[in-house]
Amino acid sequence: MRAVFRFDSQLWLFLDTAQRADAFEYDCARAATLKNAIEALGVPHTEVGALRVNGAPATLQRIVREGDYVEVETTKSGSDPDLRFVADAHLGGLARFLRMLGFDTLHRNAFSDEEIRRLAETEGRIVLTRDRELLKCREIARGAYVRALKSDAQLREVARRYGLEAQARPFSLCLACNLPLQRTERGAVAARVPPAVLELHEHFVRCPGCNGVFWPGSHYRHMLSVLRSSFDALR
Repeated sequence: MRAVFRFDSQLWLFLDTAQRADAFEYDCARAATLKNAIEALGVPHTEVGALRVNGAPATLQRIVREGDYVEVETTKSGSDPDLRFVADAHLGGLARFLRMLGFDTLHRNAFSDEEIRRLAETEGRIVLTRDRELLKCREIARGAYVRALKSDAQLREVARRYGLEAQARPFSLCLACNLPLQRTERGAVAARVPPAVLELHEHFVRCPGCNGVFWPGSHYRHMLSVLRSSFDALR
């Protein structure tokens, strides 16, 4: 089935160089859905926003017909009520930043693609990855191809796409365990922190997983400054 495709320019990085143009013809497999055809061209379904076929709105499940004119827009930025993530093995810095902001983010250096697909399907998590083939898997309903290479730029990219600023709760999760931190009495941690720290600080939190104790010291202020600068860059 020969159809004409026109992709939003923000999706051109997924296409072959010869297809990075206003519109081009493409021979689709018989009975291919728009999802099949678009992913065969290289664009993961998670990166697709609005679709129009012959000027009318369409879904990824629509069958491609001879002579169709298909317009593919990129995903639009916006808030999401369920911001739970799973980051692949190459995005450890980004995962740490997201946890700093209070977003439930699973990450392990040893995560396999199979584990990520399972977490996406069973827990409904948003998959963050630089592996475009992973995002084509049917188990992944929500995901994002992270274009930036450095973790601070990756954070700005994800923050813009999912509207993170409105839902951020900085330093409410353990950076190591991804568990909610709990307020604890100053006296309960007196034997576990340096005397100088105990003298300077009134408020402490602990992780119920690793049992770590934390307080708003200089490292906290530095990380808060980094997070604020990331959000400031979006404005």
